[in-house]
Amino acid sequence: MNNLHLALAILGAVVLAAVVAHGAWTSRKNRPKQADAEPKQAGTVDPALETGIGQERREPVLEGGAETADGFGSLPAPRREAELDSLIDVIAPISIDGVVSGEAALAALPSTRRVGTKPFAVEGLSAETGLWEPPAAGQRYSAFQAGIQLANRMGPMNQIEFSEFVTKARHFADAVGGEPQFPDMLEEVARARELDQFAGEHDAQLSFTLRARNAAWSPGYVQQHAARLGFVAGVIPGRMVLPGEVDGQPPILDLSFDPQAALADEPDKSALREVTLTLDVPQVEREDKPFERMCEAALSLAASMEGAITDAKGNAIRADTMETIHADLQKLYDTLQARDLPVGSALCRRLFS
Repeated sequence: MNNLHLALAILGAVVLAAVVAHGAWTSRKNRPKQADAEPKQAGTVDPALETGIGQERREPVLEGGAETADGFGSLPAPRREAELDSLIDVIAPISIDGVVSGEAALAALPSTRRVGTKPFAVEGLSAETGLWEPPAAGQRYSAFQAGIQLANRMGPMNQIEFSEFVTKARHFADAVGGEPQFPDMLEEVARARELDQFAGEHDAQLSFTLRARNAAWSPGYVQQHAARLGFVAGVIPGRMVLPGEVDGQPPILDLSFDPQAALADEPDKSALREVTLTLDVPQVEREDKPFERMCEAALSLAASMEGAITDAKGNAIRADTMETIHADLQKLYDTLQARDLPVGSALCRRLFS
């Protein structure tokens, strides 16, 4: 082999090596970001993005279910409080002679607790405490009341649903030897429409979309960064939640991404370009400062994952926009409070469900 052939061979080998290296570099560059093998501190938020909102953050604390000193949970479990309220329910009193056992009341309940798209409930007046409560075994009741919710996110109660409510309540009353009294249907339907209109004008579900600025993310990468902020896996694939302060309450925030990516055979190869943070405003108490925590989470994730905070249409959400939303939320909170429907209360959660 002469010198020319040798030089060409060497040059070819160098070019081939460069092509292979470039291909490997490109592959690594385009591969979705992976979760760290070892946990590390999340990135620092850019001071230019600081909003000053929510400087006092409480970490989620689960309550209830604590064990006693002997290692056993307290027994019996506390009885549930009454739910029916004339503010958002049609209520039909059911008078009875004497008392009815909780077992008899439970046996008389209908198989379903819905009428159309509205919740249906029966409560008993405890002969022991004088308080309304859902029927329970081992208790005795001196009266009952049946109720149907006036409105929810499915719309107002209509005449057909009211008629079905009357039928279902009568069946229960007959089974326990009671006599029901029903309010005027047209008045209750009109009340349902008014409540539905109010609810429609004061419902709020807020969301921020976090979009990848550079490389895409793997599901594990998103989950790792969200877990550092207190999010835990939800029941639905591709969903994480920030738990409420009290066990059993709705989550404060939702974080969601493509469920198909979460269910993929090799999720580390799935590429995510965006995740969504959502706050269902009526479901979370004002004292939990949910929007402030939503902003904190969005800013922290944007900093640590190299993302941009936008709305659903891709428009950038900046600090001044967050402040404007925060101010509007305070007015919404005040309006619902004035209507005796404070956000996060049982009545508010039922109405906006």
